[in-house]
Parts: sequence; structure tokens; C-alpha cells
Amino acid sequence: MTVIVAVTGAHGFVGRALCQHLKACGFSVRAITRSASGEEDTWAVGDLGPGTDWGQSLQGVDCVVHCAARVHMVQDTDPDPLQSYRRVNVEGSRSLAIAAAAAGVRRLVFLSSLKVHGERTVPGHPFMSGMAPAPEDAYGQSKWEAEQALHEVAGRTGLELVVVRPPLVYGPGVKANFLKLMNAVARGTPLPLGAVDNRRSLLALDNLTDLLLRCVEQPAAAGHTFLASDGQDLSTPDLVRALARAMGRPARLWPVPVAWLRMAGKLLGRGPQIDRLIGSLQVDIGHTRQVLGWTPRLTVEQGLRLAVQDVMA
Repeated sequence: MTVIVAVTGAHGFVGRALCQHLKACGFSVRAITRSASGEEDTWAVGDLGPGTDWGQSLQGVDCVVHCAARVHMVQDTDPDPLQSYRRVNVEGSRSLAIAAAAAGVRRLVFLSSLKVHGERTVPGHPFMSGMAPAPEDAYGQSKWEAEQALHEVAGRTGLELVVVRPPLVYGPGVKANFLKLMNAVARGTPLPLGAVDNRRSLLALDNLTDLLLRCVEQPAAAGHTFLASDGQDLSTPDLVRALARAMGRPARLWPVPVAWLRMAGKLLGRGPQIDRLIGSLQVDIGHTRQVLGWTPRLTVEQGLRLAVQDVMA
């Protein structure tokens, strides 16, 4: 019998790729979106929040992968971002779980965020499974509160819950700061990052969709929270060099003291962006490998070659 998987946020960066991957693997996919598109097997439910009308969108579904969210924004202009994040990410997720349990859905896979653990690590001391959450911004706080809300619903309804906490996800169609970095490398822009000595974990889009597939189909996944990455940590200069190789471009790096970069970030009001370029954020995926028998399909180099295709087209 064909397994039916519903994917929320099905038109988003992760959701669209996941729908394609699930279909390629023989699953029947129900794409749940905010607005109607006319595409086959697509259900529009409007804005995500406490009053979302899920209607018949979950009837007959075996598993829901919840990708829809109010995404992280570095410069959020909302007067009360935490309230807005909570409405979508916490109460919207709670309403989905309640509706899923009522419809007889067996499992819900929740795409959370590594920001639940915080913003940085000490090099060589990665975030690990079982570590206490310590979110530092409104987005991370909302994702942690969403996880707790989903566990509460699962505990009283029997709905199986699986949580995945990814770091930065990159791949074809990536936006925001990663796209800016790729464009800078493609243009040959000199980057003042040559003196940075950090370590960051990344996650290729194809690796994430493969992991989410495992979370859908593996019985052992139920009840677990999984950290995710490509299994290779890079310094920012190494990332620039790897992007340059993928593009067939020279890596133009010049060494500026890290203290100067921090000072420039404060003066220009770009402190958070600079922190991401110079700070470390590492993930240990040993628990994920052990429970799911999962190994990232792509190396960082392979993932970056796919990611730069749009930039080089």
C-alpha cells in the first residue's frame, strides 16, 4: 500500500525539494501550501497559526513533515518578533499536531533548527544530542517552544513525533547570506576573511531531504531529536575556497584581523552577519548516524557544486 506523506511549506526551499525526493522514492505526496497553485495534489490552508483550517488536507495521510515556518530574519522589522514567531511557529505547529492526531496521522516530523541550542560553539566542542537547549534569539526560542508544544500533543494523543535540528542548509535555490557569499565569490570580490580560524557545520539540501525521508520511514526514529550536518566542518576561508573551486574561480581572500572585523560589524550595524562568518558552530551527528543508520549522501564538495549551478547559469 502506498504511504501518503503530507509536506507543509511545500513551495519553500526545503519543502519543494523534499516533495520531489519523496515522489522519486515512491511515496504519494500531498503538498500543503499557504495559497492555491493549481498543481496536482496540492492543498491550500492559508496562513499558519492557531486558527489554521486544515480541513480535509490531512485525511488519509500517514505522516506529516512540517517544514512551514516563519523563517529567521537577521534584520526583523516586526515590532514584536517573538510574538509573531510564536503565532506561526508555536501555535501554528500545535494546531497542525492536534489536527493530524484527530485525522489519524501516525507520525509528524518537525523541521526545527540548530538555533534551539544557541548561536555558537567553542571549536572542537560541538553541539551534541541530549544537550540542554539555550536559544538566544526569538526564532530559536519559538522553535524550542514549538518542540515542547508538539511533545505535549504527542504525549496525550499517541502521535509519533520526530524532531530534526539542522544548521544552515544550502543547495540550489538558496537565498539570503549564503547566496550573497556565492555571488561575491563568483564576481571575484576580495573578501577580508583570510585570517578567520573557525569551524562551521553545514547541511546540503539533498542530505537534509534524505535524512527527512529516513525520519518518515524508519520505525526507530519515533520519539527522537536528531541533529544534522554534512559530517564535515569547514572554516569560513575553507568554504570560500571550496565555493571558488566549484565555480572554477580563484579564491580572493585577504587576511584582516578578526578583531577588526568585529569592530567593523558593530560600526556598520552588521554584527550578527559578521559573527556568523567568524564564529564557530559545530554539530555532532553521532546519535543520528547510530539510531537511523544514516550517512550523508553528499560530501560538502558535491553539495557545493550543486548549489552554485544557479549562480553560474
